[in-house]
Amino acid sequence: MEANLADLFELAVDTFGPREYLVAEGKRRTYAEMEERANRLAHHLRAEGIGPGDHVGIYAYNSVEWVESLWAIIKLRAVWININYRYVEDELRYIVGNADMVGLIHAAEFGDRVRQIADVLDTVKVRLVIDDASGVASPGGVDYEDAIRAQSGERDFGPRSGDDHYILYTGGTTGLPKGVVWRHEDVFYALGGGINPVTNERVTDPGDLARKAKESNFPIVFLPIAPLMHGATQWGVMGQSFSGNKVILVAKFDPHRVWTLIDTEKVNVVMITGDAMGRPLIEALEQRAADGQPYDTSSLLALSSTAATFSPSVKDQFLAHLPSLVLSDAIGSSETGANGHIQVVAGKTAMKGGPTVNAVTDTVVLDDDLREIGPGSGKIGRVARRGNIPIGYYNDPAKTAETFVEANGTRYAIPGDFALLEADGTITLLGRGSVSINSGGEKIHPEEVEAAVKSHPQVWDATIVGVPDERWGQTVAAVVQCRPGENVTLDALQAHCRTKIAGYKVPRRLFVVSELVRSPSGKPDYRWAQQVATTGGMTAGTGA
Repeated sequence: MEANLADLFELAVDTFGPREYLVAEGKRRTYAEMEERANRLAHHLRAEGIGPGDHVGIYAYNSVEWVESLWAIIKLRAVWININYRYVEDELRYIVGNADMVGLIHAAEFGDRVRQIADVLDTVKVRLVIDDASGVASPGGVDYEDAIRAQSGERDFGPRSGDDHYILYTGGTTGLPKGVVWRHEDVFYALGGGINPVTNERVTDPGDLARKAKESNFPIVFLPIAPLMHGATQWGVMGQSFSGNKVILVAKFDPHRVWTLIDTEKVNVVMITGDAMGRPLIEALEQRAADGQPYDTSSLLALSSTAATFSPSVKDQFLAHLPSLVLSDAIGSSETGANGHIQVVAGKTAMKGGPTVNAVTDTVVLDDDLREIGPGSGKIGRVARRGNIPIGYYNDPAKTAETFVEANGTRYAIPGDFALLEADGTITLLGRGSVSINSGGEKIHPEEVEAAVKSHPQVWDATIVGVPDERWGQTVAAVVQCRPGENVTLDALQAHCRTKIAGYKVPRRLFVVSELVRSPSGKPDYRWAQQVATTGGMTAGTGA
């Protein structure tokens, strides 16, 4: 069987039809129900002229309609485009044009924003509006449910290929978003379960995932918290389906809502993106326990973090309250897929920079000459992946040439994360080169400093950036959100950090803000933090 994502989902439908597949904001779908509604939507899109290779944007919060749309679009061999629901007029204009969209499915709530870009929607053949009870009118769009109701639920689509495309737009936290173009086959092996990130076993037949899951008959209940516009949750929804598992979605992150779902839906595995979700989650659990009304966590077996810093102090909190929890940290990117995975053990949560993980198959560390670095060399290089990697960036040949590079007969994806390959073959992530800080010739990686700053008892959240300095070129600045009713001084923060990291990494400037800005998936917004640190925050200091 070819690794086509729509084919793999249809095999899951044929294998697990009556099994519950998706629960989102009170709506439930079995595999068979998801299939029928996705088929109906696909028929509507096809009748409106959407076909192979066409790009259709999805602009909504997590919902069953988001998932129905993604399956409907790829059933037609078309490509969905993930749109950040925080985008406003200029950003929407950019992505509609950059992605060459010919279709748009959006929540009614965003109707006003869509109207603001009406002049760039000339090429959009079809526009569907999801009724979200917001009451916002969306003239010019067809009601989503009307479109589905009018069509057949039969599966009558032509052959597909592992060469069909999937595009994942990056978050754009350090620049404009870029659309990473993957072949279905490559992304299946990089992110979709084709290679087990724990055992590094590679499936020889993609259909084996469904067949083996049917034999074991032990479906898990999986809760990815991040928005579907984020690749991790897209692959939670798709990858889990290939093995017949059940997925729970939340439209907006609320820690108490998550714990309630873990209790009521008997969730087995939760996926978060670092401290932005991890810290509120564990503190909500602690709060309820202190109030004498603890949540039932008996079903929860594992929690995995990916794509953002997961601080040692937060990991320690989880392991203290849930000692039998399988806690793991993972690294990866839109350009490489999964790069590494590690199970976190109590008493060994400290980090050298970022997490130290076991490398996934085809993940390597390259030096400046694009040679693969051997274990234990002590050299800092860049994480790269070979083998099943993307084609490039959509509509951006210059960036494609920078990131997807051929060297010594091998093509690599090199997104820019610095790392060390340890003597035992594990990889220690040091951070993205585009946001690393060069202070007096010393390379400082923000993630390590962020972990130290966030372990201060008065700090709730932090983003670390470099700011210009006459003497050192750059110096470390901490943009900090304190806990409610608390405040932190630069002197106190520096004294605390000196117990965690080397002196040259300690923040020299502090900017306290009422609320830290992150992407909806929990990643730091470095552009915003840089602006705060260069224009001034609520509190500032320049301690030595």
